[in-house]
Amino acid sequence: MIPIKMLCHIDPYLYKNFIPVSTEKYSFDVVVVGGGCVGLATAYKINLRHPHLKIAVLEKEDHLSPHQTGHNSGVIHSGIYYKPGSEKARNCVEGRRELVAFAKEHHIPIDICGKLIVATHESELAHMNKVFANGKANGVEDMELVDAKRIKEIEPFVEGIAGIRVGCTGIIDYPALTKKIAELIEKNFSGSKIFLSTKAEDFIHKGETTDILTNRGIFTTKYIVTCAGLQSDRIAKKEGAKPGAAIVGFRGDYYDLTEIGMKKVKNLIYPVPNPKYPFLGVHFTRMIEGGVECGPNAVFVFKREGYGKTSFSWRDTFSAFTFGGTWKFFAKNMKFGLDEYRGAFSKRFFLKRLRTLIPTLQSEDIVSSRSGVRAMALAPQGEMIDDFKIEFHGNAIHVLNAPSPAATACLSIGKSIEEMATKQFNLGN
Repeated sequence: MIPIKMLCHIDPYLYKNFIPVSTEKYSFDVVVVGGGCVGLATAYKINLRHPHLKIAVLEKEDHLSPHQTGHNSGVIHSGIYYKPGSEKARNCVEGRRELVAFAKEHHIPIDICGKLIVATHESELAHMNKVFANGKANGVEDMELVDAKRIKEIEPFVEGIAGIRVGCTGIIDYPALTKKIAELIEKNFSGSKIFLSTKAEDFIHKGETTDILTNRGIFTTKYIVTCAGLQSDRIAKKEGAKPGAAIVGFRGDYYDLTEIGMKKVKNLIYPVPNPKYPFLGVHFTRMIEGGVECGPNAVFVFKREGYGKTSFSWRDTFSAFTFGGTWKFFAKNMKFGLDEYRGAFSKRFFLKRLRTLIPTLQSEDIVSSRSGVRAMALAPQGEMIDDFKIEFHGNAIHVLNAPSPAATACLSIGKSIEEMATKQFNLGN
């Protein structure tokens, strides 16, 4: 450990909170904070357009895609759900097509297996038709409305009165995708590098450059892009920006199907989403590495990067509960929230929800499995920020909100950020 006196002698502003750090110094043209799929895709796209730039990607964990990218369901989304004209819709459709081509070119595990969105009650038909209309408006290819007979042909154990078959969606290995992008960055662009176990702690602006203070030393750079996911609001504030929203985490718990249960699912099966709530509902997903999982629910977490049901952080809890938007969101979605918590702690209740789609599913067909945490950006009035939110602040671009389908759309989002950076930072000169 470096003594505080020595730290101050080395550099008087090195750490405001007197946190000992390495004295190593690095210099890059662009520093990207965050080693998930969006951060890596952004670095890659900037380097493709500007191969002379030296770009660093900083990831605080000891491996890439450690949180949202590595804990999602691995689904390639089609773009059918999203409001026509939104950034989500445009980036998802364009990004999906580019993602599939990229995966095939670089031999990343992928399977375009298709999925069913199933209505089980007449009350769901109006919204199902709206979802289908959104898909058509968004240019989603290979989809069709199906009746109960066709549902049985595609998924024999599913009970539904109508549905949508979406043939262009599938599953992929997102961690393998991020590793490949990182490999291409270091291999193809001299001077660009990925840094693991490197946590951005503070930002010191010094005229045309910024010093990013980390546990591995000081990274001096002209331009910054932050893609920090569950920590996006905090990183933006440290850089000096005002996010205008706060991140609140929601954990999704999954069950795996046993060998007998797996025989009841062929590919991907989704319910018609409830338009009153911000999540897609529990669904069945065949996994790229084998097996089938079902879920997730969506419960508020007391630790942003906590994957256990009892994970707790005083800092994260205090941050969420002192933000007025959290309580307003809870008030608007109280019934939904209570039902989600029941699903988190009651296998019987979780199974009941799954049986809406597959009535023959038994308790012994499912076993408790993994969890993931989703970063939800909330406005002060408690409204969920539904679309992507990317903003400038000085020499920085902050990805403040990149919810699902960000993984599917990562290459398209990266291209959008590259175009923003090229124009805003005048990178062409």
